[in-house]
Amino acid sequence: MRDTLRLLLAPPKLPLGDSTLWTVCLMALAVVLLIDLLTPASLVVGTLLTVPIALAALGTSRRPVVILTLLGVLASLVAALENALEDGFSNADLSNRVVSLLAILLVGGLTLRSRDASERAVRITEDERQLRRERLLRRLAEDVGGPLGQAEFVSRAASALQHLTGALSVEVGAVDRAMLRRPYALALASGLKAEDHRSRLDTRLPLEYLAQPVGAGDVWAVDGGAFVLARLRRGEDGDLLLILHRPETPLALTAEAISALQPLLERTALLDDLRVQRAQLSERGELLRDLVYAFSHDLRTPLLANAMNMEAARRGAYGPLPGAYRATLENGLESNATLLALAEKLLLVTKYESGEADDEMEEVNLRALVQGVLEDLRPRIETSRLTVERDLRAVRLWGRSHDLRRAAQNLLDNAVKFSPPGSTLHVALSEEDGEAVLSVQDEGPGVSQARIPHLFQRFRGGGAGSGTGLGLYLTRRIAEAHGGTVRYIRTGQNRSLFTLTLPVSGETPHG
Repeated sequence: MRDTLRLLLAPPKLPLGDSTLWTVCLMALAVVLLIDLLTPASLVVGTLLTVPIALAALGTSRRPVVILTLLGVLASLVAALENALEDGFSNADLSNRVVSLLAILLVGGLTLRSRDASERAVRITEDERQLRRERLLRRLAEDVGGPLGQAEFVSRAASALQHLTGALSVEVGAVDRAMLRRPYALALASGLKAEDHRSRLDTRLPLEYLAQPVGAGDVWAVDGGAFVLARLRRGEDGDLLLILHRPETPLALTAEAISALQPLLERTALLDDLRVQRAQLSERGELLRDLVYAFSHDLRTPLLANAMNMEAARRGAYGPLPGAYRATLENGLESNATLLALAEKLLLVTKYESGEADDEMEEVNLRALVQGVLEDLRPRIETSRLTVERDLRAVRLWGRSHDLRRAAQNLLDNAVKFSPPGSTLHVALSEEDGEAVLSVQDEGPGVSQARIPHLFQRFRGGGAGSGTGLGLYLTRRIAEAHGGTVRYIRTGQNRSLFTLTLPVSGETPHG
């Protein structure tokens, strides 16, 4: 019995405020018990034992309520026994004591239920507060998210922080030599005008705005809490200082908002660097395209003049020529033609790389175009003793005639160049499912499996398609510009097959 009493009377481990309340409740219980022992049972003083139990409801823990309820029951029984030994025990006294015990148990039960309801209400309130805080931070991240440069980030951050904190104003700027510099932004609460707030841009900041308190982290208050300051770290570029005038949110929420903004700021620095690098690459690319264009364009004039002079000399404009000199002129004309073809390819590459596709579209007779290319290649075909098998159907489409001729010429020129002497060359043109299909098949050495994925890229020489490394690349770009494709396969008969596919649908030319 003594051990039980000692356990019940031992103060539980409670917060400071609850410990004081526990002491008061025990004292009240002892006073009521003493009065109950000194007064007759007929006075029903035992019902006052519910008072300490009710007081325990003011605490933050359930345990004191349970213990005081048990102590109240025990005290009522002790008082009943004492009164019975001294004054006897009538039926009325027994009824009064039962009522006292029921009152103690009822108050204890109601107090526990009240405590449970209060705790649930506290949890719900806390959950709502947490949910609201998460919503605010998520909205902040959405408002400041996206591919932003630092200037736009600063502007959005100021506006988003003003909405989140309800501050009268939010200023964000870079700190440079104790002054607020750009990137800078000022966001004002609804109803305030710019003339109502003096901007701190390019002005010297007070010392307390710069002297960050020790242990305050990146968020601290000055001027008695009228202003809340925060820092966003930028490394070598200098930190960003945020000045919030009379924010309505707790300092802890502002600190969480700053923590959410820090990685977003770091991302903007990376995006700014990427944009600068992209601009530099674009500028260099434009310079290279201009150089290539100028070189190839200016190269054509002397090459054409040189070709005219050599051709005139070969035809005897300057008198009869020895056979060796004539052969030299013919080699020079062939080399000159190669250089002219290269200049033309470079011009075409420059046009497609720069996105300049200003040639007018027209109706193209693709069969006549392919036949014209084969006729131009006839001397080389005869020299190599090639047999050309043709299956050319009538196909017309809407496109750029000069470019399509270049694409067909690249494929046929490669086939003639790499076909073994005396072999057969198959050229077919047809229309299938609304597409023009030009296929060129030769018996050359073909392309290695490792090179096929890179065959239609720039400067990928070696094997079929070698040379300048621009012919097949141009063919691909021309095909794509017309909505088509070009591909290469090695057939089962160990032959190379190039297929150019172009849509025939399109706008019909007028007239």
